[in-house]
Amino acid sequence: MQTYILRRLAISVPILLGLTVVTFFFTELMPGDFVDGLIPTTAIVNFSPEQLETMRENYGLNKPPYLRYFIWLRELTKGNLGRSLTSGAPVRDEILERLPATLQLTATALLIGIFAGTGLGIISAVKQYSWIDQFLTLLGFFWISTPGFVFAIGGIFLFSLKLPIFPTSGITNYGEEATLLTRIHHMILPSLVLGLGSMAGFMRYARGSLLDVIRQDYITVARAKGLAERAILLRHALRNALIPLITIISLNIPFLIGGTVIIEHIFAWPGMGTYSLAAIFARDYPVIMGVNFVVALMVLLSNLLADISYAFADPRIHYE
Repeated sequence: MQTYILRRLAISVPILLGLTVVTFFFTELMPGDFVDGLIPTTAIVNFSPEQLETMRENYGLNKPPYLRYFIWLRELTKGNLGRSLTSGAPVRDEILERLPATLQLTATALLIGIFAGTGLGIISAVKQYSWIDQFLTLLGFFWISTPGFVFAIGGIFLFSLKLPIFPTSGITNYGEEATLLTRIHHMILPSLVLGLGSMAGFMRYARGSLLDVIRQDYITVARAKGLAERAILLRHALRNALIPLITIISLNIPFLIGGTVIIEHIFAWPGMGTYSLAAIFARDYPVIMGVNFVVALMVLLSNLLADISYAFADPRIHYE
């Protein structure tokens, strides 16, 4: 296991480098640069080309793209993600300031999707072809096919405006100290909205995986021995059905992180989603590079944890 983990970590290094190259390449394809975004369109006629070039030189934007990438990569080896062109603060410090809020929202949405989705999938499989199964299937298709921002706007309208149960935005009440209960209260609605799509996916995969397992011969033998149906379901069938679910969970994490950009923007959640969106609008290249690097690192680590989880779910799996 230790050799396998070290090998996966070694493979992750060129993958991370490749992702940084792709990210930098696409940021270079964006129209304009930070100086163009800094000056309003109506006011840019008041600046001479020499003044614009001086501003680009001050921000280090006059260097060739490949040279700016290698400068960023050199700083990365020192643990430095550069400085934000907008605020002038270290990108690493700003990310560390916003990362807990995003992890809190993403982890809560993932847990909601796993437990609620898996539970509904088990019910749907046990009640196969019943009206409950058909209703949950229809509900799952509706959740998957509806964009998250629709649920976000609908949730704010219903549960914040019409029924003032949850706050409309923010991580705490304005002017108040951020207590644990306040943060949980503000987090419930956006995490539910973010977790709905995951919940539907987990429900469908849990149903299909469990139906495949309960048709196996060892389940028939367990029933012939007189074991209780609940013990067969939880102790034998469910554990073997977890293998494909672990894969789906690891593959779902990037979509959750990507979904936080829109959800955080709608709910004014002070996380990495709003931070990266503001950086894209401002063409703040160091922030874009830093955020994408951290997100890619999180995704690779989640995939590694998923591979390790296989061995705990199924002892027959060994890594060499």
